[in-house]
Formats: sequence, C-alpha cells, structure tokens
Amino acid sequence: MKSEYDVIVIGGGHAGIEAALAASRMGCQTLMVTLFFETIGQMSCNPAIGGVGKGQLVKEIDCLGGEMGLAADRTGIQFRQLNASKGQAVRSSRCQSDQERYKLYMQSVLRRQDHLDILEAKVGELLVRNNNITGIKTEKGEEFRCPAVVITTGTFLNGRIHVGSTITPGGRVGEPNATRLAENIQGLGFELVSFKTGTPPRLNGKTIDFSHLEPQASDDPPVPFSFRTPFIPKDQKLMLCYITATNERTQEIIHKNMHLSPMYSGQIQATGVRYCPSIEDKLKRFPDKKSHQVFLEPMGLDTDVYYPNGISTGLPTDVQEAFVRTIKGLEHVEIIQPGYSIEYGVVPPTELTVHMETKKIRGLFLAGQINGTTGYEEAAAQGMMAGINAALKVKGQEPFVLARHEAYIGVLIDDLTTKGTDEPYRMFTSRVEHRLIVREDNTDRRLVGYGYQLGLLNEMEWEKVNKKYELIEKEIQHLKTTRIYPGHPLDKHLPQYKSSPLRQPILLSDLLKRTEINYKIIASYNSQLKDLSREIIDQIEYEIKYEGFILRQKKEVERFKHIENIKIPQDINYDQVPSISVEIRQKLKKFSPANLGQAHRISGVTPAAISVLMVFLKKYWAEKQRNRDNACG
Repeated sequence: MKSEYDVIVIGGGHAGIEAALAASRMGCQTLMVTLFFETIGQMSCNPAIGGVGKGQLVKEIDCLGGEMGLAADRTGIQFRQLNASKGQAVRSSRCQSDQERYKLYMQSVLRRQDHLDILEAKVGELLVRNNNITGIKTEKGEEFRCPAVVITTGTFLNGRIHVGSTITPGGRVGEPNATRLAENIQGLGFELVSFKTGTPPRLNGKTIDFSHLEPQASDDPPVPFSFRTPFIPKDQKLMLCYITATNERTQEIIHKNMHLSPMYSGQIQATGVRYCPSIEDKLKRFPDKKSHQVFLEPMGLDTDVYYPNGISTGLPTDVQEAFVRTIKGLEHVEIIQPGYSIEYGVVPPTELTVHMETKKIRGLFLAGQINGTTGYEEAAAQGMMAGINAALKVKGQEPFVLARHEAYIGVLIDDLTTKGTDEPYRMFTSRVEHRLIVREDNTDRRLVGYGYQLGLLNEMEWEKVNKKYELIEKEIQHLKTTRIYPGHPLDKHLPQYKSSPLRQPILLSDLLKRTEINYKIIASYNSQLKDLSREIIDQIEYEIKYEGFILRQKKEVERFKHIENIKIPQDINYDQVPSISVEIRQKLKKFSPANLGQAHRISGVTPAAISVLMVFLKKYWAEKQRNRDNACG
C-alpha cells in the first residue's frame, strides 16, 4: 500500500464500488478501505436490481460509465419490465440477480481496475486540517493521506441489529459496526440521526411447497439494463419467482406478538422505511387489509435459499417461524436466517452541496445510506456522483451536476440536498416532474455524452449511441414528411385495425398518433420504413404519439431553466438581502442553495422571496463584473 492517494473511499457496498471505480477510471490513484474483501458487493437485503424508479437510476449509472447495469445483466436470473402496459414515462426495469455471482463479478472488476488499491481495515478517524480533509487513520493506527475522501458506510455507523428483544452491535449480520468513526464524524460537528430498515427471514427452498403457488416467469426476451449489453444470452439460465400471500391466521399471530416487535415495544426510536415497511408496519397502517402479497425470490442458481419479499420483520425467531408457516406453500418451511431490524446513523443530507461534498469539510464526500436513502440503486447513483466529483476536485476542475430535467439522479440529489429527509428516501417515478422527457428508453441519449466527456466511456460507445439516434431522427423525419392518400393499400386496410378510412391526405406521423396504429402496421405497407429493433421502434412511437406533451414539458423546462442558471455565491450574506422574513433567511442560511432554482425548491421559501433574491443577485453579479473590469483596466 502507498501512503498517499488522490481519493480514498470508505466502504465496499454499492455506493463504494461506483465511487471507487469512477475515481480510478478518471485517472486518480484511489484506495478503497473495507472490512472484508469477500463482502464487497454484498446484496445485504433482496437479491434484486432495479424496480419502479430504481431501474431508471441503474440505466443512468450505466450511461455515465458505471458498473451496476453490467453486473445485473451478467448475473441476472430473472428480468422483468415493470409497468410494461403503461407509457414509457413510468416503465422500469428490474431483475433478480444471483447474489453470490453478483458479488464475485464486482470483486473481479475491482481487482482488475487500474489505479485502484483495496485495503482490509476499519477506519477510525478522518484527518482534517483547517476544514480540509487530509486523510484517514485506521483503528490500527495506519495513516493514509489524500485530498478527497468518500464515505459510503451504509448501515454500519452505530449499527444495531434487533431480533425481538435481542440487540447485537453490527452493520450487517456477522459484521461489526463502526462506532469510532461515528464518534469522529460527530466530533467534527456533524449531526447523526437514527434511521431504521429491515429484512425478512431467509427460507430453505427445499422445504417450500411450490405446487399450488403462482409462478412468475422472466420476460421473453429479457431486456438488458446496460446499453453496452446487446442482449441477454439464450444460455443464461433464468428462474421462476413465486407469489403467495399472508392470511388472517398470519395476522392473528403477528397482532398477538406485536409488543415483542422492536419498533412497537419502544426498543427502536428510529424512523423506518415508509415505502418498504415491515409486516408489523403493514398491519398497523392497513388494519382492514386481510392479506398481503409475498414474493418468493431465489437467491441464486447454486443455492436453495429464498427471499420472501414482503414480510420484513424484527419479531423474535420463534414468532417468525409461527407466522411464516401459516402462509400458503410455507407450512413446513425451515428458516435459515431470521429477519431483523437494523438502526444506524445518518448525516442529514442538507449538510451536502449538490456535488455530494460536505459544506463543513472541503474534500469530504458522503454517498449512500449515510445520506438517509434506502436501496442499492440510490446508493450506487450517489456513489457514482461522489466519485466523479471527488476526482474532479483533485484535478482542480469544475464539479459535475445533473439537473432535475436531465436525470433521476439529478432529482435524487436535489431532493436530498434542498429538502432533506426525515425517513429513508426511496426513488419513485412520481418524484420526477419531467418524466416524459427523462425516461428509461432515452437514458443513453441524455447521459452517454457526459460519460464520454468524463473519460468513463470510450469513443466507440459514444459513437454507437450517436448512430442510433441519427437513425431514429431519420425515421421520424421520414414519417413527418411522407403523406399517404385515400385509396392507398394501407388506407384500404385501416378498418381491420379498427381505424377510420382516410378522407384526405395524411402524414404518416399523424396516422401513427392514432391509438390503434403502430409503427409495424405502417411499415408493412411502406417499403421505405426499416425493420428496426423493438427498442428503436418504441422510441419512434413514443416521440411521435406524445409529441405535444413532450414539447409542453420541454417549454416548461426552458421557462424555469433561467433561475437554475442564476448562481448563488457560497459567501453570500443573507442578512444583507432586504425584505425577506427571518424564517426564510434562516432556511437559506441552513440549506445554502447553489442556485436560485434550488432556493425556490426549499420548503417555505416563497415566490416573493425568490423575486427579491433575484434582484439582489443581479446587483451582486453586476458589481462583481464591474470590479473585474476595473481591475483589468
């Protein structure tokens, strides 16, 4: 090991992997410090990547040059498009991954990566001088110097595992927590709050009766996550998931033992995950619901362990066994590992700039669950951005920021840094106001250029995407400039597609806007249209069918873009801004927004205050420019 690095990443989870890979691939000498090499890339909870709103994050990570999408494609054992019957704006990809193969894939990638060293150690202290990070010290006293550190400790800061009344210090089953680092972070002036998450018991698949359960197959053909994966090979083995459900007997046992749940006995005071609640939470929140779905998900190809998605719990082991065995198909099931609740330390994400750097200590970046998020995908997205910006800082270059209208990642980071969160934050399509133009299918168009500019993607990958969209634009233009006339063969066959015959000439693009007409119907009567892939056809159809809505959303983005471009200097004195209330002044000081758009999104900051601040900033920047001109003169 060297004693000096450009970037040091603490943690080897999903955030740490993307941070370390991004920084090292950008040419920075990078050190990853993790407790155990064999747990790098561990899927601590469900063996799945993606989901509603999360699939978009995975594709964005991929199009910036990250690894999660490639790993999912290589190790996936079931692939599904969620919301497939709905519009492209809300479609999301999800896959079950082989838990062990996913982990080994990531470890192999890290092991081969240039400019990256990996150290098994426990970090006990951050080294800081004059509010600048200077390095780290391990609990054994080893010191490593660097100008940028990314902390990605997941649930390890003050982590405590709860199974009934039994409390075990730990960041994950069988692994110690990080108390000294937590104390050090607090000593540096950061607040630590407690959040809670949990996981269900792991079940022995040999003891599950699948014969009367509803099977759930993979999509055929499966759709890859990565734009660099041409297709999922036919010899890649895919597996079934199964659906079952709790019942009144299940609920009776849980209700009877609710006082033994750490969340309801008062043992845990931390805030839990609203959108991924424990089975105890579900019963409390939805008392009239008689049944809750349970998805039995295989943990891999070479194991009989199943993950019962939907019954996360912290109840005692004997109670878990009792209620699980009331569920159809699980009457004689064996629990291999009980479910548990875990509470852990979180730094309020309002402590961060939009670059993922802390406001208190320059060169210190935070990513993942330490920022109050939940989920592999949210963590990896933050890790990617933190690793990129740590590298850019070391190189003395401008930070990289994605706007809300450019990416789900932009929404995620903007929400965290301007609004904070009082519960574990989960990404949804509903959080993205511009989702008509920020979709899964056009992620490569939006972000591959950035990945190429940052040096995380090569020229061949960049050119591949350019050619794809040149083809799409060419086809759209052909549809928008080609007319067919009454009596055309397609016109004669319109009734068979339950579409009205033509009364006058019509552009093919206008014909395609009819709900019942699709590209393949038109192409079968027009030899100039190409036999294109499903992916390209979907984009052509969406761009034409939703053209009016897309244009409206783009105009909306343009209308608000000007305030996003009005930067707020970090040294601004809000006490000098006239005519704003004390409450708004305090909020602006606390959140320290980077631009007027961010200030506008802070809860409680009124449009009137934004107008006043805009006038103040115009005068401020005009004065700055005059001073520069005078200095030059």
